[in-house]
Amino acid sequence: MCLVCLPLGAADLQTNTILKGIEQRYNHAQTLQVQFTESYSVQGRPRKGESGELTLRKPGRMRWDYTEPSGKLFLSDGKDVYLYTPNSHRVEKTKLKASDDMRAPMAFLLGKLDFMKDFRDFDIKPEGTNYRVTARAKNDKLPYELVQMLVTPDYSIQRLIIHGQDQSILTFQFAQEIVNPPVDDAQFKFQMPAGAAFAAADGGQ
Repeated sequence: MCLVCLPLGAADLQTNTILKGIEQRYNHAQTLQVQFTESYSVQGRPRKGESGELTLRKPGRMRWDYTEPSGKLFLSDGKDVYLYTPNSHRVEKTKLKASDDMRAPMAFLLGKLDFMKDFRDFDIKPEGTNYRVTARAKNDKLPYELVQMLVTPDYSIQRLIIHGQDQSILTFQFAQEIVNPPVDDAQFKFQMPAGAAFAAADGGQ
């Protein structure tokens, strides 16, 4: 009976070690900067890929500066979320807690990341020298139901895949991560672009 339990115990130990490693890396960070490539599909229909630079600051502040498409901006000041789309010159504003935008899960990287509190049904498998972590959201009221991460041996997240309740899939590839770079608070104060106007206050994208 003990021999049967040994593999399960080893697997649980590895799971806990990896999850704790990710938590410690990001929970101890005050700021984070990383290059990203983003792809999105809904019910198997892909949209054009996007890319840029992401800057995060604890708690809950994030700034997505897009180079493709140039000028696009997604920003959270910790309370409100702003999305500026240069093609339409429109700005959408919602409360961070009310936002159903699938980028919102990124805020947990500089919040209080607690896998056991927020997720369930963990599955961790090796992928080359890295680990693929899969977990389901505990709260079925969230806009996403499943999260997959590709994690390096030093517990940095190289890939994040978010499966939405609406059968959407949002994938981020991360590179050149910098932990605790100097970040000016002014970066998280939204400035209305010249010629832009606020969209209808329905919060939709």
